[in-house]
Parts: sequence; structure tokens; C-alpha cells
Amino acid sequence: MKLLKYNKIAILAIVSTVLVSCGSDEMPGESQLDYTQPIKTELDNWITTTYLNPYNINVQYKWNQNTVDNSRFLFPPLTEKVQPALEIVKTIWLNSYLTIGGPDFVKKIAPREIVLIGGVNLNSVGTRTLGLAEGGQRVTLFETDYIDQDDRENVSEFVHTIQHEYIHILNQNKPFDEKAWKTLTPGGYTADWYNYEIPESNELGFITSYARSNINEDFAETASMILIYSKAEYAAFLKGIKSPTALAALKAKEAIVVKYFKDAFNMDFYALRDEAEKNTSAVINN
Repeated sequence: MKLLKYNKIAILAIVSTVLVSCGSDEMPGESQLDYTQPIKTELDNWITTTYLNPYNINVQYKWNQNTVDNSRFLFPPLTEKVQPALEIVKTIWLNSYLTIGGPDFVKKIAPREIVLIGGVNLNSVGTRTLGLAEGGQRVTLFETDYIDQDDRENVSEFVHTIQHEYIHILNQNKPFDEKAWKTLTPGGYTADWYNYEIPESNELGFITSYARSNINEDFAETASMILIYSKAEYAAFLKGIKSPTALAALKAKEAIVVKYFKDAFNMDFYALRDEAEKNTSAVINN
């Protein structure tokens, strides 16, 4: 028995020696990988100071095929468009939440990465995808190259994207009252929402046609549209609704949004809307 044991040890020792020898023969030479750090530009330093250091939000504007749908015709933004776009996002979205939610609100709940895409993300049915929120960690914003700071409607549409996607992130942290929401316009949801004009959807109790895709998008659209409307614009919108049933549904949805912000985050939603309006005017009049 002892002999058998020693023979096994001897065999293992021989195998180990062979493995070590083979390993030595195949050791790679000098690494061909480039470990040098890319030189940071003035824009990179501004992003670090404005987004990364204070809020732990990384901004990706250089092309990375792993963060986009490669089946779409997409391209990186023009470099000169990046900082103006990020300044708009910071002023209207970030600063508004900082003022009303407190200095630590976005630090605790925020996308950890913002990806900027220069072009239009066109869908096969003719609609445009303006933004994406992925896992509460990344927000992708399209059409960065087409921002016109002097055009309020254009700026509002761009900011609507980050407002909408951020609502999804908030909902992932604390869900809204889906049970109550489902009772308001249960028959109006459709996968073919893009076939309906916005006024037609308004008269069914939806703030946009996209809101009809499902209740989660309905909540995000309702909240984000109110945030990009001024107080007067939203009042005029409601005044234009002809159907009493639709008007009641829109007001009920607004009430759920307001309650959600208060109960979930102790935040005055109307104060947030007013702050966003003030900051939007500051961007346009700059």
C-alpha cells in the first residue's frame, strides 16, 4: 500500500514538472496591449468637473459600438454639440431636482451613465426613439446634433427625453400606484399607439399618443410632459380637452403623479415643474 502511495506522488510530481516546463516554453513575450491613458481634452475635464465628480454620472460621447443598436444608422455627436447639450440637461433637469429634491437627491438616484448619440434613431414604423433608460443605470439621448438652444420647442423636446427616462428610474426605486392607474383608462392602451394623432389620444385621457403604449409609459409621459409644460401651457392644454371623461382621467393621473412624488420622495411636484419652467426660460434667454 505504501509503495502505491509513493508511486502516485512520484507520478504527480513528474506531471507537475512537465506542466511547469511546458508553461515556461509558452510564456508570452512583451505585451502588445496599449496601456497608455488617452489625453483628456478640455471637454473631458469639463464633464469630469460638472457631472462625474459631483454626481458620479459618467458621460459617453465618443463612439462605442457596445452601447448602441448596431442595426440602426447611428453616429456619435459632433464634439461642439456635446457641452451645449449637457449644459441644457444640467440646467433644466439636474438643477431643478437639486433645488426641489435637495443636493443629495440625484447623487442617490441617478443614471450612472449618459450616452449621447448624434443622429436620429428611426424605427421601422416611422417613429423616432428619443431616449432609452437601461436598468436604471444608463440613459441614452439621441439627436444631440439637432439641438437648437434658441428654439423653446426643440429644447423642450430634448429635455422631455431625460425627464421621461428619469421618471422610469424613479419608478424602479419606488413604484407608483399601478392599481389605481389601471382603473382610469383601461381600454385605451394599444401597441399601435403611433397610428393615432395626439389630439385623438388626448380625448381618450392620454397626454400623448405614446402614453397609450402601456401604463408605465403613461405615467412617465404624464409626469414628464407636465414638467416640460409651463403652468399656463398645461392649464391651456386641459382647457382644450372636450371630453369630460377624458379631462377627469387626465386630472386623476396628474393627482397620482403629485401624490407619488410627495409620498415616495417628499417632493412638491408643482414646485419641481415651476423650477423646470424657470430654468428652461434661462436656457432659452441665455
